[in-house]
Amino acid sequence: MRAFTYRSAFAFLLVFPDATASRPEEHGTCKAFPGTSAWPSQENWAKFNQSTGGKLIKPGSPPGAVCHPGEPAFNPDECSIVTAAWRTYDFHQNDPISNMWQQFNNDTCLVDPSAPCSGAGYPAYVVNATTAMDVKLSFDFARKHNVRVIVKSSGHDYQGRSQASGALSIWVHHMQSHKIHNESFKPKGCKFTIETPAVTVGGGSQLGAIYEELDKINRTVVGGASKSVSVGGYLTGGGHSILGPRYGLGADNVLEVEVVTPMGNIVTANECQNEDLFWAMRGGGGSTFGVMTSVTVATHPTPKLVAGIIAFLSPSPSASWTWDMVGYIASSLPYLASKDVSGYAFFTSHINGPDGNNGTGSFAGMGGEFMILDTQNINDMQEIWDPLITHVKATWPDAIITLDLNPYPSFQSWFSVYYDQNTAGYDGYVGSRLLDEKALNQSAALGEIFKHSNGTAYLVAGKGVRDAKPRGGSISVTPTWRKAIVHTTNGHVFPPLNATARTEALNIINNITEPLRKIAPDMGAYVNEVGFLFKIHKDLLTHKYKNNPSEPDWQHTFWGENYERLLQIKRAIDPEDVLWCHPCVGNERWEQIGYRLCRTDQGSTKGARQQHPVAQ
Repeated sequence: MRAFTYRSAFAFLLVFPDATASRPEEHGTCKAFPGTSAWPSQENWAKFNQSTGGKLIKPGSPPGAVCHPGEPAFNPDECSIVTAAWRTYDFHQNDPISNMWQQFNNDTCLVDPSAPCSGAGYPAYVVNATTAMDVKLSFDFARKHNVRVIVKSSGHDYQGRSQASGALSIWVHHMQSHKIHNESFKPKGCKFTIETPAVTVGGGSQLGAIYEELDKINRTVVGGASKSVSVGGYLTGGGHSILGPRYGLGADNVLEVEVVTPMGNIVTANECQNEDLFWAMRGGGGSTFGVMTSVTVATHPTPKLVAGIIAFLSPSPSASWTWDMVGYIASSLPYLASKDVSGYAFFTSHINGPDGNNGTGSFAGMGGEFMILDTQNINDMQEIWDPLITHVKATWPDAIITLDLNPYPSFQSWFSVYYDQNTAGYDGYVGSRLLDEKALNQSAALGEIFKHSNGTAYLVAGKGVRDAKPRGGSISVTPTWRKAIVHTTNGHVFPPLNATARTEALNIINNITEPLRKIAPDMGAYVNEVGFLFKIHKDLLTHKYKNNPSEPDWQHTFWGENYERLLQIKRAIDPEDVLWCHPCVGNERWEQIGYRLCRTDQGSTKGARQQHPVAQ
């Protein structure tokens, strides 16, 4: 999720003890768990390691243990290094078990020496998978021994799908490669060639590296604004982009995927074979249908562009006109989209900044990063914004308006300046809503919403997403993406070791997202940027919190009318539920009780398997 530099940094959350004593056997069959009789023997793990060529990792102490005097790994010098790196994306993506948002490890070992430290919130084993065969062997072992499986690339995941205690983690972070197709690409098994330049990359490849490599040949791909986002999670969620208003969603640009299914099959999915899987992998969500070990996506000429910071601020945050102005700016987003402006708008009720008199002041309003393509003339951008500037100056003369625009010769030259440089190592939840033009016409309502939410509005949809022509005819994201103008987000953080604060955070997200649902009742949300309650502690296992109250019908919020087809595909391709996550397609038959994953029903999957014989 993109965040502007003036957004307040997220804080820390909560640690709960292991809740395995909550009698999971009462909830049906459970996945094998360390310390239980069903857990594979050391001999079995050793044989599995041998089969992978020694790629199995048994994690030692959690990365934060170096800061805890009672831990064997305690090292004051190393603690200083880890503490300094804890808030960076790089630290967590390069560690096989660490996670960027630590509530998903249940905050069991923070860098705070006064907090508890244990390995309870982390996977039991990790496979450093560098080939599709490594992934296949991992799935085969997990099915045989009924071990829970998770998938991690960089860990840049607001859903926590890449973390689970006592699981076998398939770590694809080092599955990085690229092959450039300069003029065209022929999908495997097809009798035709797609006359589009493309690139095939490994499933762990990160967008920052892809941008940099393609820039050498004056090409780029549709991708996100963070270097650490990898293709697997990004594309399986749909993938919005600042280039989306020109080229569509990231998933719209996928031409072919290699997938290892939970049943251990290494398959190619495209518009000519395994078509259902091809459709599901483009928007149906990560950690659900299989592991993407490589993907081929269309490339585009890297555009020349003008971009920069544009802000409309009030020096009087408490003044009522401030939010009238904000509502006007928000309601102008369809106009900006019609002029091919893309970017990220950030609304805030409080920001400190220079007051122009050698001091600082408090401001409120909108600031953002915006872009137009195919020009090097900053006047082209100025002219688009002039009507807004004229109106704001005439209506709210005390407003402070700033434009800091520059030309950039390529997308990479812009990205190297404006890539996501925010922090990790905190705990918080996120809310999301897609807004269409009808919703954005409600100026007064928008002003009131952003007054209380400090939210965002990303111009990442519009014409390019509406008119996209994905291979095979469609992809599995919510169809409301095709009507959207902007994607809005909001967030809330909460301190560690405080169950009440954790619960309150979800209620706050619900309260600030609900007005967005009301002005856009027929729209959905972006699955990759909504944070859910990750059930860990037995005290939280009440009916109220079985799902995040923010999205009680998350299945249709994320996938709309596509959910039922996705569910059939999930049942066919993963009849044993080797992959499970929340909120993910087909997870209804299991729930997490304490740290264990247990069945809630004993229903058969044969019917679904017969309806959709996918990649068997």
